[in-house]
Amino acid sequence: MTTGCASDNRIDLNTFLAQQQQAQELDAAETEGGVSTLSVDRYLTPYTIGSDDVLTVGLTGLDEPTASTTYRVRVNKEGKVDLPLVGDVKIGGLDQIEAEAAIKTAYVPNVVRQLTVNIDVTVFDTTDVVVSGAVQLPGLVLLRRTERNLLYAVLGAGGISSEASGWVTLRRVRHPTNEVTFDLMDPVQLEAVLSMEPLADGDQVVVLAAQPNTIFVGGLVNRPAPLSFPPGVKTSVLQALAAAGGLRTDVFPKDGTLIRRMPDGSDVQVKLDLDRIQQGEDENIELAAGDILWVPETIETRVQAWVAQNVFVRVGATVTYNATAIEFLNSNSERAEFNQGLQDSFDPFGFLTRNAALQGLGAAAAP
Repeated sequence: MTTGCASDNRIDLNTFLAQQQQAQELDAAETEGGVSTLSVDRYLTPYTIGSDDVLTVGLTGLDEPTASTTYRVRVNKEGKVDLPLVGDVKIGGLDQIEAEAAIKTAYVPNVVRQLTVNIDVTVFDTTDVVVSGAVQLPGLVLLRRTERNLLYAVLGAGGISSEASGWVTLRRVRHPTNEVTFDLMDPVQLEAVLSMEPLADGDQVVVLAAQPNTIFVGGLVNRPAPLSFPPGVKTSVLQALAAAGGLRTDVFPKDGTLIRRMPDGSDVQVKLDLDRIQQGEDENIELAAGDILWVPETIETRVQAWVAQNVFVRVGATVTYNATAIEFLNSNSERAEFNQGLQDSFDPFGFLTRNAALQGLGAAAAP
């Protein structure tokens, strides 16, 4: 990590935030560019009748004005049904009300003067897809003609489970290498999902489980370690430092380094001014899963650590102990003498009081 002597390849926080904003705007523009409103609308309309649907058609007034006759018919590949006296009537691609009107037009007035038509879809033609992952009822899901998309597939599997991340992967059985992943929680991406070609028999839908939000905190903190938070929990720089026990109090760590793995596999290093963040002058940015937050050593902090381990400043005098830090910690008499003298002492360099807020937060968050 950076020690103050090597060249600093980190970018500043404002540059990093500007790059993130630009990337988000570019992603949104690319996603919107592939969206067709007409394609979306076809999933927001009533069910349309199509081939292989089985219908129950009720005709009132065909034989007698008040008599009702019922016929069970199947829609053929051309979208037509064969009805008595009129033959084929094309209703494929029409919703129920439109299909009833088309059948009535075929009879009135050439066959009868008045006719009431009622249609019920008895058997829907379905597409069978496999849904797995973080859903309530994984397995085979049957989708009607106007439901052949990722959203209905997930709903057909009982909806997402508590472990779901919101991300869904589609693998098409006829194009197994053409795998795509979408965030169904994002309205723009959901619109893109509804604009895709309909799902086909055998397509696979995988609802991805959320990964624990793990952030790695190290360097000049009291408890360096990976920190894991429940999925969906947002964590800021100051919260991560507090969870790691706060900054060390025997030195003055002034800056940190955020290391983030980018989508293209590269790592970006961002310089953070911890003093400015604590004072609210710089943004207390949100960390992402997998981020590394490092508080690096510098020449300055190494000098401060040596002073803190070997020299104790008291009112009116500076006392140098010959004992090493380890001997001091292991010696009850020396620690007792120091603690007694500490009641009259002051802390001119802020070694003991700096970061008190973070220490308090860390103690409150400790299990």
